[in-house]
Amino acid sequence: MARNMAVLGAGAIGASIGADLTQAGHDVLLIDQWPAHVEAMKANGVHVTMREEEFVVPVQALHLCEMKDLHRAPLRQFDIVFLAAKSYDTSWMVEFIKPYLKPDGVLVSVQNSLNDEWISPVISRQRDIGCAFELSAQVFEPGRVVRNTTRATTNFVLGELDGNITPRLQEVAEVLRAVGNTKVTDNIWGAKWTKLMFNTMVSSTRGALNATQHDLLEDPGVFDLVARLGGETARVGTTLGYSLEPILGLRVQDFLGPKEELFKAFMRSIFSYTGKASTSMIQHDIAKGRLTETEYINGLAVKKGREAGVPTPANEAMTAVMKQIDEGVLQPGMSNLQILKQYMSGRKAIAT
Repeated sequence: MARNMAVLGAGAIGASIGADLTQAGHDVLLIDQWPAHVEAMKANGVHVTMREEEFVVPVQALHLCEMKDLHRAPLRQFDIVFLAAKSYDTSWMVEFIKPYLKPDGVLVSVQNSLNDEWISPVISRQRDIGCAFELSAQVFEPGRVVRNTTRATTNFVLGELDGNITPRLQEVAEVLRAVGNTKVTDNIWGAKWTKLMFNTMVSSTRGALNATQHDLLEDPGVFDLVARLGGETARVGTTLGYSLEPILGLRVQDFLGPKEELFKAFMRSIFSYTGKASTSMIQHDIAKGRLTETEYINGLAVKKGREAGVPTPANEAMTAVMKQIDEGVLQPGMSNLQILKQYMSGRKAIAT
């Protein structure tokens, strides 16, 4: 059945999804708030560069302000909306797109963090499908996406928030197969917590320290920080009752008591599919002078830790340091490792 779709937030992730879905023959509208990017997509399509492939896809694209034209009769509404915006833009964007989502339509949050917690109260749980994903991409020039994961190394895990396996869930999974590997799960919250755990470890550390692949794998101080961040997040999740999904062959027990070689194998696996030259999501945001999502990643681990009664000193320290980087008080660099250690040891008060 033909479906009317939209990608709301057509940055690196959204444009990658929109380009592949369009190329697969789906009717997709890309909507974004970066004027130059939208104009470039309108004029020249989306230019995608992958490791062994480069292509251009003509796409339908609109500025946010142009969405008002869709109110004209007949009102254009969507069967599926893929939300690929930053977590801090989630609430207002869901309110924004709500009138354009069909009564039986679904919104799929292709985002970091546990955004479904604040999406479902707006559109209802019945119209919200959860997603945990592995897709790495960057966009520094309008209309041009550098995608670090190929379709073979891009993965989507989709699930209904109540754990049921439904026909519509299977349909969305089938649609996303044009972008990467897909599977459905009855444990989407566990899968999303696993992705959150990964982001608290890798994205934030690379952002705060401007760390390289070599730093994460070989520097003992950085490695210890990564292990602490992941262990804390895993303990919070399991205490709250989440059944964390295995990731890249490792179980939650491996994160609660990390063995050096297992952790290094995990890191090497990550970089084997994102590429040696890729930056983390947070490094990308810092380079563009944009607010990072740290409050919704490490900050969320801290918030949930307080609810669970689980201490999270490493995540508290990371949240504080990244807040100062967002504010321009600190600059990313390895010198921040000492500040993080001081926060974690209690020798320095956590900045608020």
